[in-house]
Amino acid sequence: MKTELITSDYIQEAVELLQHGRIVAFPTETVYGLGAVANDEHAIKRVYEVKGRPSDNPLIVHVSSRDISAYVNRVPEYTPALLEKFWPGPLTIICEAKADIFAPSVTAGRKTVALRMPNHATTLDLIERVGFPLVGPSANKSGKPSPSRAAHVLDDFFGQIEGVVYGENSGIGIESTVIDLTDPSGIVILRPGAITEADLKDFPLNISQSIELSENEPPRAPGMKYKHYAPRQPIYLIDSQSPDLWNKAIRKFKQEHYKIGILADDNLVECFERDVDKTYQLGAIEDAQSAAKYLYDGLRFFDKSDVDVILAQVYEKKGIGIALMNRLEKASNHTYFNQKD
Repeated sequence: MKTELITSDYIQEAVELLQHGRIVAFPTETVYGLGAVANDEHAIKRVYEVKGRPSDNPLIVHVSSRDISAYVNRVPEYTPALLEKFWPGPLTIICEAKADIFAPSVTAGRKTVALRMPNHATTLDLIERVGFPLVGPSANKSGKPSPSRAAHVLDDFFGQIEGVVYGENSGIGIESTVIDLTDPSGIVILRPGAITEADLKDFPLNISQSIELSENEPPRAPGMKYKHYAPRQPIYLIDSQSPDLWNKAIRKFKQEHYKIGILADDNLVECFERDVDKTYQLGAIEDAQSAAKYLYDGLRFFDKSDVDVILAQVYEKKGIGIALMNRLEKASNHTYFNQKD
């Protein structure tokens, strides 16, 4: 299979591929999405297949307008104001789906659908031209780091999908915030992202509800249940700015003859780069937004390297740092290196 790299000047080529049941990846401000027309069951099943995605993990549907009345039954009265403030943008909403609008596999058997209007002119134009919303799960093999640039998509899917719409590198770099609007007691944040709890303060929030799932419970939204974002090497999170803990970790893995990579802020990388094999800088320690933007590029850098273990810096769980640490903890399976190690 030939995978076409399609520029915005030739966007009609992507439109025709999608309308004929093909898979075309597209850029957004968060990460690249793996696109198929959302009412084409055969194409949707191919998306699950090429990703290796569990069939109970629902997909996000990307729309080109704030008018979602054709797709959902009931929404809270504050929804128009919510969408006016945050769409287009990195916010996914879960609503009660109208019957027989989307392909059955889109919702993974649930009565709800996840919708987002991406803040990306080329992709909004693509959806408009196709004439129907597109699914767009992150364009990576399931469980691996998400793609923040076209080259990442080609690394994972060259020869397996029909096209990739070329766009600039993702500006945010991590997936959208997912919120559930079906709870009468208020908005439930199911997946943290660039839109934070503080950003949603003008709307009714239900922050008491747990988003943890039981082992057999299907996920209510993407990113909730399965291990995600992980390179092939184990990741150890180091919850300290203390050089002593970093030195201890480096000594431990050197004694085991491991090649070591460090994923951290500029100062930490500068301090320890002579002691390890490879490093990737995420920006200044106080700049969690920069760290989020470059996180997946860093994880993919190490995934393609010869290091045996990755030591990753812990960021404060504040603002976008909450989403950043959500991704790092999933990638590392919550493995922290501490004084007892």
